Amino acid sequence: MLPVNINLSINGKLHQIEAQENMPLLWVIRDIIGLTGTKFGCGVSQCGACSVLIDGQLTKSCSYLVSSAIGKEIFTIEGTSKNLEFLRKAWNDGNVPQCGYCQSGQLIAATSLLNSIENPTDKDIDDAMSNNICRCGTYTRIKKAIHKAVALKNETL
Repeated sequence: MLPVNINLSINGKLHQIEAQENMPLLWVIRDIIGLTGTKFGCGVSQCGACSVLIDGQLTKSCSYLVSSAIGKEIFTIEGTSKNLEFLRKAWNDGNVPQCGYCQSGQLIAATSLLNSIENPTDKDIDDAMSNNICRCGTYTRIKKAIHKAVALKNETL
């Protein structure tokens, strides 16, 4: 299959690229556009390291074809939003990462959660984060950081 010209909107910026239509979005984001915060983990949509938001929906980019992303708004860990900024601060304050490999996917999943539920319960957090694997087991820290991000956000209102 020959490469084609593709326009993608990532973090509010238009990118004109050349890629094969059946290329996974993850590789376009990392290798063609150069945004390396989104990670390759398993390649089969099981671990969540490759998570991005597409039109606001949590999506695993390792199995999402670039052709399906045309005309949609893609948001990666390099993007900015109020919820992500509060989460980054809470992550840092809570010393959440150990190896750090899964953290970009964890932060994107948490952003998706806070975009849909302003004050999530522990169950909401468990449900929303259950598709993101942390091989270091920092799940308790992640949950605390999400609650702290909500508190930080509420302090600024």
